[in-house]
Parts: sequence; C-alpha cells; structure tokens
Amino acid sequence: MENSPTSLFDSYEQDFQQIISSIRQKLDGDTNNDGGEQRKAALRRVEMELDEADEMVSQMEIEIQGIPQSLKAQYTARIRASKADLQRFKKASKDLHSQLARSDLLASSTRPGMGPATSDEPYGSTTDRTRLLAGTALLEDGSRRLMDSHRIALETEEQGADILRSLRGQREQIENSRDTLNRADTSIDRASGTLKKMIRRMYQQRVVTAAIIVVLVLLIGIILWAKLWR
Repeated sequence: MENSPTSLFDSYEQDFQQIISSIRQKLDGDTNNDGGEQRKAALRRVEMELDEADEMVSQMEIEIQGIPQSLKAQYTARIRASKADLQRFKKASKDLHSQLARSDLLASSTRPGMGPATSDEPYGSTTDRTRLLAGTALLEDGSRRLMDSHRIALETEEQGADILRSLRGQREQIENSRDTLNRADTSIDRASGTLKKMIRRMYQQRVVTAAIIVVLVLLIGIILWAKLWR
C-alpha cells in the first residue's frame, strides 16, 4: 500500500471523479430521455451520489491538512475545482427538479376532468393544488438535504481538524519524552562514570592505607628489636 502523504487524497479525488462522471451521465442522458417516474428515480440516484461526492470533498479537505506545504497549494487548487464541479451539478440537479415539478403541474392541468383555473380556485382543481404543494415540498426537501449535507461536511471537517491537532500534540509530547529520556540516559552515563572513578579511588586509598600500615608495623618491629636485642 502506498504510504505517500498524498495517497489518501488522490484516492478520495479518484472516487469523487467517478461519482461526478456517473452524475454527469444521469443528468445529460437518463433524466432528459426517460419518462416521468424514471426521471424521478434517476434524480433520486443523482441526489444520493451528490451526497457521496460531498463526503469525498470533505475527506479531501481533511487529508490536505497533512500534505507538505510544498504541495499544499497544488492540492488546494484541486479541491477548489472539485467544489466548483460539485456546486455546478447540484445546481443542475435542482434545476431539473424544478423542471420536473413544473412539467407535472402542467400535465395535471391538461388532464381530462381537471377544469381550468377560476377566480375561486386560482390553481385549478384541488388535485392541482395538491400537486403544487407536493412539488414545493419536494424542492424544500431537496434544499434541506443540501443544507444538511453541507452542515455535516463542516462538522466532519471540524472534527478532522481537531483530530489532526490532537495527533500533532501527541507527537510533540512523544518527541519531548524521547528528548527527556535521551538526556536522562546521558546523565546516567555520566553518573556511572563518576561512580566508577570514586570506586577506583577508594581502592587506591585502601592500597595506600594498607601500605602505610605495613610500613608502620615494620618500623615498630625494627624499633622493638633494636631496644630488646642491643
């Protein structure tokens, strides 16, 4: 597995591009050519993929925190391009939702049994009003989902930044502990050398003391011999 500082960013970016390619195919092809229900299903799939793409961008923003400064400018530009693509397709999806809602309203107003609008019922029959309310609710639901996705992305980014700060603090603590251990090891070596010198001097003093005692004993013996035998 590649362990370069940009490997995860590149992986998320590749996933993002695959999702964007799938969204582009659906918006350019399926949603324009399919029938009403198929178009709705395609747009629902587009919404789910937009959420996935939004999550990929959030992951890319987290990973860029660990990229070296020499490369960060290049990858920041790539994130901006990805965000621009994402916003463009979000707008396209919202526009298609609006077009589909208007098409449903127009179709319902021309169906048999659906009378024209009157002054008492400016939007036509009760069914027309229901469809209009449903279309408005659908648009509001889509906007709410986009806002929720954006909020989740911001929360994820903030959590990722907190985790990175925590990891950076832990790394500094480990480095400080390692430096402290190195200094302690150096101090222990110096203390060990000092103790060895003290022990060596102690033995030397013992030898000197023993030699002095032997000399004194010999002198005493010589003095006693001289007094007793002369």
